[in-house]
Amino acid sequence: MNPSTLASPAFFSVDGLVGVVFLIMVAITIVGGLIACNSERLVRSVAGLVVCFIGVAGLYFFLNSPFVAMMQILIYVGAVAVTISFAIMLAAPEEKKKIGPSSILAGPLGFATAALLAGGFAVLALRTEWPILKKLNDGSMKNIGLQLLTDYSMVFELVSIVLLVAILGALVIARQGREN
Repeated sequence: MNPSTLASPAFFSVDGLVGVVFLIMVAITIVGGLIACNSERLVRSVAGLVVCFIGVAGLYFFLNSPFVAMMQILIYVGAVAVTISFAIMLAAPEEKKKIGPSSILAGPLGFATAALLAGGFAVLALRTEWPILKKLNDGSMKNIGLQLLTDYSMVFELVSIVLLVAILGALVIARQGREN
């Protein structure tokens, strides 16, 4: 097949809408990251982090990994973000410190660096051929279970350790309370 004869998918076709939903997931991830980085209140930063994690879970879903997407939600949203929330709520409030700008060049230099990186990534994305790959597996629970207990057993155990540490951290923080 000649690639020039292939038409791009119409916007209201299944492939076109899948692309739109994928771009929405990318936008949710970026917006959540921006909220997490730029909020002055820690609770809002954690909420932005949760939104970012949910966007990443959506991206995993589009990579034909529904199990990994659910684990992303369970581990990062369910354990890590909740532990961070407990830490914020139980920590003693601090007085606000007024921090002035470090340098006049900090803002423009940071913006120029970000623009250069974004431009480089855009050029790279536009010049790269993006072949459509065939589906490797169906993402069924049977395949995932077999792979988790054979090929990826170490990863499975590491995920359980991360969950255990998150739960223990939440318990330690909750037990000490605000007074300590």
